[in-house]
Amino acid sequence: MRPTPKAKVRKARLLVSKVDSWSVLKMSFLLSVALGIMTVVAAVTLWSAMDITGIFDRVNDLAVQVLGSEGAGDGFAVEELVTVGQIASFATIIAVVNVVLLTVLSTLASVLYNLSSALVGGIGVTLTDD
Repeated sequence: MRPTPKAKVRKARLLVSKVDSWSVLKMSFLLSVALGIMTVVAAVTLWSAMDITGIFDRVNDLAVQVLGSEGAGDGFAVEELVTVGQIASFATIIAVVNVVLLTVLSTLASVLYNLSSALVGGIGVTLTDD
């Protein structure tokens, strides 16, 4: 019995000559919103992990050692200076700014790509069928 011959590998050379700016805008907005949600969740999780592991207590003890008992005061606590609400608010502000910046910059990049590909022809891509 003869072995079956291998199928010939097909190759296709394609050219990415234009990128739809509207689809880039929608996709970059959705991805940057997901990144923003991850940023807020990571910031709150990190603060909670630091609180649970007692890092704030160690920082308070270090402040008492460095500043002395008079300088630190009786009511000094790092977790009162920086609360989880403040951390979540700051992370949310950063996330909103990132959503706006990433959406605008990626849309601008797609417009610039379309302009430059009109001059040089775009990016060549070779696709193969394995």
